[in-house]
Amino acid sequence: MKQISQLLENNKNWSESTKETDPEFFNRLSERQSPEYLWIGCSDSRVPANQIVGLIPGDIFVHRNVANLVVHTDFNCLSVLQYAVDVLKVKHVIVCGHYGCGGVDAALGDQQFGLIDNWLGHIKDLAYKHREELAGLNDHDKSARMCELNVMEQAENVRRSNIIKDATNRGQSVKIHSWIYSLRNGRIKDLANPENHVQTN
Repeated sequence: MKQISQLLENNKNWSESTKETDPEFFNRLSERQSPEYLWIGCSDSRVPANQIVGLIPGDIFVHRNVANLVVHTDFNCLSVLQYAVDVLKVKHVIVCGHYGCGGVDAALGDQQFGLIDNWLGHIKDLAYKHREELAGLNDHDKSARMCELNVMEQAENVRRSNIIKDATNRGQSVKIHSWIYSLRNGRIKDLANPENHVQTN
């Protein structure tokens, strides 16, 4: 239990240092949240949503799952999306994947992992859809491109959802973004506007 105890001690230290720096921080945080952003990202522990975009708790509403999928039968993700759009009135939905995604790499291979294989089947279907483009790439480039294709597909799934359609019909503006994060340099690339960020993956 020493490791868990350390987490609790870390929390105490963080709480105290935060209050010293900003005495009103937790008072503000306890008020009703009103984020402008919904982040749909990967569960990977190396991609902390708030931290990589420089936002504090309360500024971004977050949903994470393996390989940042938006599946139309996933009521968990759809419930988060609906709450963010209908109740919190977010202005932006960001689907953010990352290069080197273990879920994507697992979907590109033939090894079986159990229950998660059913989840990764969505990515396998997407890889088959883009098989001609992927066929000419080496393993590294294939993985990187598949991570990008997956993000763009999931952003389209958000766009095609009834939640976004209903919001549009009632005049609510919600912009959808497809981003990908590099673990190598900590930079985000906007896949809709790749010229905004020149980087290697």
